[in-house]
Amino acid sequence: MPELKVLFATSEVAPLVKTGGLGDVSGALPAALRAIGVDVRILVPGYRQVIAQLGRHETVATFDTLPGFPPARLLSGTMAHDVPLLVLDCPALYQRDGGPYQGASGHDWADNALRFGLLSKVAAVLGCNESPLGWRPDLVHCNDWQTGLTPAYLHFAQGAAPSILAIHNLLFQGNFPPETVNELHLPPSCFSIDGVEYYGKLSFLKAGLFYADHITTVSPNYAKEIQQEPLGFGMQGLLAMRRNKLTGILNGIDTGEWNPATDPHLAQKYSRARMTGKAANKQALQSRMGLNLEPDVPLLGVVSRLTHQKGLDLLLEIAPLLTGLPAQLVMLGTGEAQMEAAARDLSRRYPGQIGVHIGFSEDLSHQIEAGADLFVMPSRFEPCGLNQLYSQRYGTPPIIHATGGLADSVVDCTPETLKDGSASGFAFHGMTAENLYAAIQRAVGLYHDQAKWKALRKNCMAKDFSWERSAEAYRAVYLKVLGR
Repeated sequence: MPELKVLFATSEVAPLVKTGGLGDVSGALPAALRAIGVDVRILVPGYRQVIAQLGRHETVATFDTLPGFPPARLLSGTMAHDVPLLVLDCPALYQRDGGPYQGASGHDWADNALRFGLLSKVAAVLGCNESPLGWRPDLVHCNDWQTGLTPAYLHFAQGAAPSILAIHNLLFQGNFPPETVNELHLPPSCFSIDGVEYYGKLSFLKAGLFYADHITTVSPNYAKEIQQEPLGFGMQGLLAMRRNKLTGILNGIDTGEWNPATDPHLAQKYSRARMTGKAANKQALQSRMGLNLEPDVPLLGVVSRLTHQKGLDLLLEIAPLLTGLPAQLVMLGTGEAQMEAAARDLSRRYPGQIGVHIGFSEDLSHQIEAGADLFVMPSRFEPCGLNQLYSQRYGTPPIIHATGGLADSVVDCTPETLKDGSASGFAFHGMTAENLYAAIQRAVGLYHDQAKWKALRKNCMAKDFSWERSAEAYRAVYLKVLGR
């Protein structure tokens, strides 16, 4: 079979630039695909931090005459794992302080339509007869709204490769005023319900969902949830109509970075065969977070954005009850000011029992996964989620709301699932503080049964969440789209 060539277009790629799960996927999936023989090349904007980390590179194309866009050039470099990187260098659009989507003030860049219109346009140019490169992809893999116009541009191009659009979070849609259609030089005819129009606006995401040859999302359960309210966020009708072209593939994790047997951030390394190190990590975490050094009190961990979506308002509400179980709680994250203040207040009111770090810390996130006894993740919706995967790998059973990828990756602990070896955490249904508390009570109850607790932790650590499994599933989708 001839080698499969794929252009992977994304607005962020770890470790060069990352705001969330999309960056992680874009850093890991292409490497996993290359490992199974797929010729993947990543296209990413030349933000200041990307250019600064690019290292050796060469200019392989210039785009001086794309209608409506400032001049740009294409730089060729290499990512880790020898993944070829194509960087879209356009200083007028990308060389600025702040993040990929927002300035330092936290407001979206006013020209985001132009910034990601250019990214989408160049991805389409590289996937059709206009391409200035000798390398031509068999398929263009687009990601989220920032590359959502690529399938539309390809639809109107000559000799276009087919495209897939991967949805990482349907909540973010890239909706702009109707005049943006002309500014981005899309055919006026596409501004209709059968096209890019969405409630009177141009929607990058709607464009991708409508014109892509296939749609993927980051878990099988989320693929079902987005076909109806409330998680369809207005796109449910189109997604239900295209359900035969929609595939859910659970994300993987970087099993090299997240490995308790080799993790440099831990007080003591451990493995499924030798789990004694877990106790040392718990003590180190209690010490770092100012908690009482109580080895037999269950320690609950949270690493998350402090937002309504993540359901942490419910956890903050019941936190005083947890101290009476008794249980301890550590939280790491940033987010809504009200939640940050509530978390800080709890740590002041319950010293020695609740520890909070507002901010981001890579080493502390690893230490929480290793040192906590249970990991709490009560998201209202979660397309895939990664921390519940990290937790299981570290023998830290997650407590989850049964939604999206959480439901796909965590098997609720019952007498039956514990007996058959599939149990790997605790799930609750119905988004209430009472239901979350009941799940935590159930988990704490099992924690005090030493034999069952040991079996549950070993179940967790036996699971395979490597990217190789996910990469094989994406490769199968590519071949299906290409009719191979």
